[in-house]
Amino acid sequence: MQVIHQDDRLSLRLGGDALLDHAPGAPAFFVGRGRERMEMYRGNFEIEDYLESREALGHLTVSEAKAGLRLELRRHATDEVQLTLRLVELEDGVRLETLAVAEGINRFWLRLAAQGAERVWGGGEQMSYFDLRGRHFPLWTSEPGVGRDKSTYVTWQSDVVNRAGGDYYHTNYPQPTFISSRRYFCHLETSHYADFDFRHAEFHELQVWGLPSTILLREAPTFLALVEKISATFGRQPPLPDWVHNGVILGLKRGQAHAEAKLAEALASDMAVSALWCEDWAGVRETSFGTRLFWDWRWQPERYPSLDRLIGELRERDVRFLGYVNPYLCVDGSLFPEAEARGYLATDGQGQTAIVDFGEFDCGVVDFTNEAACAWFKDAILRREMLDFGLSGWMADFGEYLPVDVSLHNGVSAKVEHNRWPVRWARVNAEAIAEAGLTEEVTFFMRAGYSGVQGHCPLLWAGDQSVDFSHHDGLVTVICAALSSGLMGNAFHHSDIGGYTSLFGNTRDAELFMRWAEMAAFTPVMRTHESNRPTENVQWFDDPQVAAHLARMSRLYVHLAPYLKVLVAEGSERGIPVQRPLFLHFEDDAEGYAIQDQYLLGPDLLVAPVHEAGRHDWSVYLPAGVEWVHPWSGERHAGGGRVTVAAPCGEPPVFYRADSQWAGLFADLASRA
Repeated sequence: MQVIHQDDRLSLRLGGDALLDHAPGAPAFFVGRGRERMEMYRGNFEIEDYLESREALGHLTVSEAKAGLRLELRRHATDEVQLTLRLVELEDGVRLETLAVAEGINRFWLRLAAQGAERVWGGGEQMSYFDLRGRHFPLWTSEPGVGRDKSTYVTWQSDVVNRAGGDYYHTNYPQPTFISSRRYFCHLETSHYADFDFRHAEFHELQVWGLPSTILLREAPTFLALVEKISATFGRQPPLPDWVHNGVILGLKRGQAHAEAKLAEALASDMAVSALWCEDWAGVRETSFGTRLFWDWRWQPERYPSLDRLIGELRERDVRFLGYVNPYLCVDGSLFPEAEARGYLATDGQGQTAIVDFGEFDCGVVDFTNEAACAWFKDAILRREMLDFGLSGWMADFGEYLPVDVSLHNGVSAKVEHNRWPVRWARVNAEAIAEAGLTEEVTFFMRAGYSGVQGHCPLLWAGDQSVDFSHHDGLVTVICAALSSGLMGNAFHHSDIGGYTSLFGNTRDAELFMRWAEMAAFTPVMRTHESNRPTENVQWFDDPQVAAHLARMSRLYVHLAPYLKVLVAEGSERGIPVQRPLFLHFEDDAEGYAIQDQYLLGPDLLVAPVHEAGRHDWSVYLPAGVEWVHPWSGERHAGGGRVTVAAPCGEPPVFYRADSQWAGLFADLASRA
């Protein structure tokens, strides 16, 4: 990356081509003023901006200093300086640091040069579109929306009833970072609301409702090297505990008797089971949405009468027990008054405890900008109620829910803290486990995230997909989610087998569950969920055929454990995701740049899950330069085009490299299932 400056011009060149060009008649920097309106309703946000001004900073003065180039930007030559930056040249790129900004400026735009055939990926965890080119992406952590497609009945109904239909860009995990097919990445260090716009042919425009503290542009010779640099920037995850590879994690939420009975059924069907995940360990409440949890993070003996005994007995059988927690406390629980008395909850504008409606019940917000509150939550809840009790992990939910109108201990606006909240929440969980010396034994998984969550959260899950095959909220979206978040340095990803959200008559059937289980067998972690309406949706234990299928997929997952363990170690050491877009290993095959419904599991196994109903065959793109083997038929295929293969339930479309050192393991998939 080359920096060229002369008079009032600045140019960054990458491989001889423009990456950033700033000149008086074609500026790259803009500033302005605006007034936003943000309203949260149960984790969904209505956001509007009244833009008061937007002005090009056409006049640039460059001066050299020991620490780097000093850039002073004005609207015109006789104007006051509006923005002062420092440009620091790195071995592999540049870093722009904000030094000063004129009073009142709270909007910022940066333009980077674009090329016609360029592809762009990232933006955190994106569900609808892997290649971001041609669209803009607001970056604000929130509920992802139900349906996420304004043309569908489910989305329309969810908008009308709950203001929760969502759109293609809504995500639990945004991040102001993207990768270009030109082999560079760009990151803006900010927690303000941002919008990355990739709709223009000549430039990418990055908007922030504030000033980023730094802008980082770094390049690498390969995409793998680029991902390694990204993960090193944000932190790397600890490896997953070995026990997760022992089989499927069974999600059960109807009390202890139900959990013990279904575990017995699973083991009797030769299902490989690594853990029971009982999110209702702390109790439930029934709402119009369905069965919700009681947000008071303590064992509820009424629902699990002898859970302390059960956890010990499960351990003796090499089966772990997982629970659930989130950073909010219901007002009718026992922990809320304790936290309130200590001053550990966020407050409202009058200095009283802020009360938040979470859908027919109210909660207080634990204030993680207060280190004393963090220490209390780690000790009183995560250690005493969970780790000391014997839990081997949990879902750490709802990191995206910080209301923007609460007051926080550190005095920073909740609008600025909102995007940072998932990272604060992840840190509390990770530190509690580390302080107990259990990082190699205990894990947790989150759906919310932002820049830096990678260094704390060991495992992502894709959130609350609809229980269907829909393009924007169904089975296929979790592949896009894994690929996009993986490029951001999140090596480990998984999803709820069968989806979660069942509303307005939308319920899952056996086919969806079985197809989802097929995909999950080829991911880092395999876990089921009963959904928000357990009795209205097909469960594996409702149908002997579905139970047998899940058992078969669990055995396939265990068979792949030696390979997966190598990938997990690589993910922890280098930040390379287990699930990879095709171009990470086939850079010269441009066809793979836009494919978002299949992936590489490591370098040697290609997975193309069936994500449409009623299909018995499937078209798969095989990258060029490799001979691929279909394990179910043994047939070999030259890469560089599409092939159609039979894909009955139980034989998901997967292929392995004929020259792989793991070829023997992969060839045995059919016989070991």
